[in-house]
Amino acid sequence: MSERNLLITGASRGIGAATARLAAGRGWNVAINYHRDQASAEAVAADVRAMGRRALVVQADVADEAQIEAMFAAVDAGLGPLHGLVNNAGVVDVAARVEGMSAQRLQRMWATNLSGSVLCAREAVRRMSTRRGGAGGSIVNLSSAAARVGSPGLYLDYSMSKAAIDHFTTGLAREVAAEGIRVNAVRPGIIATDIHATSGHAERLANSLSLIPLGRLGTAEEVAESIVWLLSDAAAYVTGALLDVAGGR
Repeated sequence: MSERNLLITGASRGIGAATARLAAGRGWNVAINYHRDQASAEAVAADVRAMGRRALVVQADVADEAQIEAMFAAVDAGLGPLHGLVNNAGVVDVAARVEGMSAQRLQRMWATNLSGSVLCAREAVRRMSTRRGGAGGSIVNLSSAAARVGSPGLYLDYSMSKAAIDHFTTGLAREVAAEGIRVNAVRPGIIATDIHATSGHAERLANSLSLIPLGRLGTAEEVAESIVWLLSDAAAYVTGALLDVAGGR
C-alpha cells in the first residue's frame, strides 16, 4: 500500500507516542488520539509530519462510545481508509489491595482498558473487514505482563483488565482471520514511562531490577518496535499472538 493509515489511541506520551514516531518512520500516516494533553499530542504530530507523513490529532475519551465513534469518523475524513489500529490508551490507579477498591474504580478500569479497546476494535473491523468491503488491516492491542503475574497488592484490577485483553485478542483474531484482519497483542513488562507515577509507585522502577532477568527496565521505543513489526507485512503470518516484551520476566 502506498498510503497506510494508522490510528493509535493514547498516543500523546509513552508507548503510544513512541509508536507514532516509529510508525511514521516506517511509512505510516498516523492519527494521534489523546484524552487531555493536546500540547503533547501536537508535538508528536509535528514529529510525524517532519518525517514526511500525514498526521491527524483527534481528542476522545475511549471510555465513551460516542466519542469513539466521533474519533473514527474524524479519521475517515482526515486521513482516509484505515489500515491499522493500536489500542494503547489505558489507565492505572493508585496501588491498593482488593478490600480497598471501589465500584467506581473498577468501572473506570473496565470502561477504559477493556470496553474502550473492544469498541475501538469494533470500529476498525467495520472499516477493514473484506467481508464488509474493506481492504483488511492489522490491530495491535496493548496488554501487560501484569496479565500473567496478577500484580497482587498493587493493582489486581489493572492486571485483570489486561488478562481480558489477552482473551479478547485470541478470540477476535480467530473471528476475523478470514476477513483480512490480523489481531495481536504486546505485553510490556516494567517500562520506564510515567504511568508508574500515576499509581503512586514511581519508586517501583528503581526497586524492580531484581525481578527482571535482563537486569534493566524496558523503554517505550523497544515496545514500539514490537508493535510496528506486528502491524507490518513482515508479520503477515502472525495473528492471535501475545508477544511479551518484558526482559524475561
